[in-house]
Amino acid sequence: MTKAGKAGRAGKVATLTRGQAARLVRGRPAGAGPGGARQAARMPFVLLVVALLAGGLISLLLLNSALNQGSFQLSRLKKETTALTDEQQALQRDVDGYSAPDALQRRARELGLVPGGSPVFLGPDGKTAGTPAVAEAPPPPSPAPTPTPPAAAAPVPPPPSPAGAPQSAAAGQNPDTPAPPAPSGAPQPTPTPGR
Repeated sequence: MTKAGKAGRAGKVATLTRGQAARLVRGRPAGAGPGGARQAARMPFVLLVVALLAGGLISLLLLNSALNQGSFQLSRLKKETTALTDEQQALQRDVDGYSAPDALQRRARELGLVPGGSPVFLGPDGKTAGTPAVAEAPPPPSPAPTPTPPAAAAPVPPPPSPAGAPQSAAAGQNPDTPAPPAPSGAPQPTPTPGR
């Protein structure tokens, strides 16, 4: 065999040996060889990435729960605002009812107050302008008369007239004006002109 053939054959054997050695190194526990040192160097990086992901998820959950709590508080405050607005409007209606002029007058009467007379003014020098007078209560209003229902009035016949005189003249009416209509069922006299 030649030298070159021996070297080629030795290279093949060495290559197989290297491949077998590489397989054996892969099968060894971490840190036992140069490949284990690389894996040991990657471990803190992987742990750091996992810790960052876990921290991000936890912070996202906390942020989401805080937002939900804020939305619940917002809806509660909106309901409370609506209730307070309704109460404020009801109180404003009460104030408007009590401050109406007729309500003030009625309440003043209940308290025994009377309307004041003409005003008297004090000047800066202490002199009075106007004549002071005691306020007196106005007379109570008279009760309104209750309307009586009209009674069924029967027609009153005119008084009898003297014989020969026209009826319109006997009633004291002008003979030129027509007489009022007679009640139904009675004959109506016709006025005679020229008499």
